[in-house]
Amino acid sequence: MVPVLAAADLQAGASAGSLAGETDLGVWQTCWHYLVLGVVQGITEFLPISSSAHLKVVPVVLGWGDPGVAVTATIQLGSIVAVIAFFWRDLQQVVQAVAQAWRRGDWSAPSARLGVAIAIGTLPIVVVGLAIKKFVPDYDHSPLRSLTSIGVVSIVMALLLALAEQVGRRRRMLDQVRPLDGLWVGLAQALAVIPGVSRSGSTLTASLFDGWNRSDAARFSFLLGIPAITLSGLVEFKDALHQPMAGGVVPLVVGIASALVVSWAAIAWLLAFLQRHSTWWFVGYRLVFGASLLLWLGRGAGG
Repeated sequence: MVPVLAAADLQAGASAGSLAGETDLGVWQTCWHYLVLGVVQGITEFLPISSSAHLKVVPVVLGWGDPGVAVTATIQLGSIVAVIAFFWRDLQQVVQAVAQAWRRGDWSAPSARLGVAIAIGTLPIVVVGLAIKKFVPDYDHSPLRSLTSIGVVSIVMALLLALAEQVGRRRRMLDQVRPLDGLWVGLAQALAVIPGVSRSGSTLTASLFDGWNRSDAARFSFLLGIPAITLSGLVEFKDALHQPMAGGVVPLVVGIASALVVSWAAIAWLLAFLQRHSTWWFVGYRLVFGASLLLWLGRGAGG
């Protein structure tokens, strides 16, 4: 078993070399760091492997230190723009269907029911997020955000995804969505406040348990996540404006642009991939990622 103190010591060392506080980096080197972080953000935000875990682990492993909330929150804006743009037509249909259903009092249309499910599914993570801000103000330094916790959580979520892949019937389609589906998948989404859970991973897992086919489960996961990703990203960005960031505006633009392009590609790829393949590749990756992280921490603890 890996000692929690070892993770805390490693993270303390990482924080000392945080990208957010490195003012001696050249602009081009900072741009390179932010480009890599944008790529990591773009790939991991929408694949079921946890963006918060990778944005915390990858820079530390590369020796760059924890990039800090200010940097990651700003780069996340690229992913927000990408997912809204990718599903723009779907969102228009949902808004129009909800408006018509409101006027007519008939909520039987699939897009109207989808809108209700998205609204209901957004509530749990909003409530949990507000509760954390109010009652756990030092959550950024919580043991749940330690590297050890990320490793353990990654393994647990991999096993849950494997179980969902095994027992899920994979028969339901997106046009069969019900408000109760939004609540069920929304509760799973709320778990994503814990790094390593993965918002897309938890919602995909819950949808598979609920009997959805893989591709529609992923599509529902993306649509359900748009309000949550947008709200959390804008709140974190507002807070980030009051924190120092190295390199000025240019590296941030590089990070946001790379996150936008890679996020778009990741969404398109995952939707196409799940039409023909299972989620076992992600199960395997998350098991290897979690186990490797714990082994790395264990070696660090051993000196």
